[in-house]
Amino acid sequence: MTPSDSAPASPTPGRMAGRIAVVTGASRGIGRAVAKRFAVEGAHVVAVARTQAALEDLDDEVQAAGAQPLMLVPEDLTDYEKIDQMGAALFQRFGRLDVLVGNAGYLGRLGPVGHTPPEMFQQVMDINLTANWRLIRSLDPLLRQSEAGRAIFVTSGVGHEARAYWGAYAISKAALEMMVGVYAAELLKTNVKVNLINPGRTRTDMRREAYPGENPETLPLPDAHAEAFVRLASPECQDHGALIDLPSLAESEG
Repeated sequence: MTPSDSAPASPTPGRMAGRIAVVTGASRGIGRAVAKRFAVEGAHVVAVARTQAALEDLDDEVQAAGAQPLMLVPEDLTDYEKIDQMGAALFQRFGRLDVLVGNAGYLGRLGPVGHTPPEMFQQVMDINLTANWRLIRSLDPLLRQSEAGRAIFVTSGVGHEARAYWGAYAISKAALEMMVGVYAAELLKTNVKVNLINPGRTRTDMRREAYPGENPETLPLPDAHAEAFVRLASPECQDHGALIDLPSLAESEG
């Protein structure tokens, strides 16, 4: 049996049946919602996050919903050698990767850009930018082995507009958008489609940290965005090099 032959057939019917998907930042917020939705849609999900207990809770939810168990990877994405090891392990087990969702992010401290402590600036870059580059470096060969490889990276409105006091976070997202654009341009003649998604205002821990005075009841739950990720992850989706801005789409549809 070759590694690709060992890819599991999903017992759950759905639009992602049999597809192998890596989701980072999967223990909470948007990553958690996406990982669960992918699993319910039939994908074999590799859930990556730092907290083992939170990943186990997610796995319990997924199995209670009738989906197959997740593959849990409790790793810190700034341990870059672990990302390389994950790529090697996925190759050995499956021989390919169908979907990568680069969702994990870190806000850091908001305030004047010149007041950001150097170690915090570096940590924001390490998680929001460099970890995604390392994921591309490690997993791109596996995405190319898929008949319809899909990569989705999560950005923010502050990544494409200069907003005072958002400092390292905004800078990291702007750099991420450029990196993903370059990566997409390099894949024009392949079966891999790469896109960015801006979920907009969402009821997450990061949003609460950034806007402590905001009423969370006025914000959509992370689950509200899962459908957009399923669409971008599907073999039928032909978007490539796009920035899917969910707030703008909602306004146009409204």
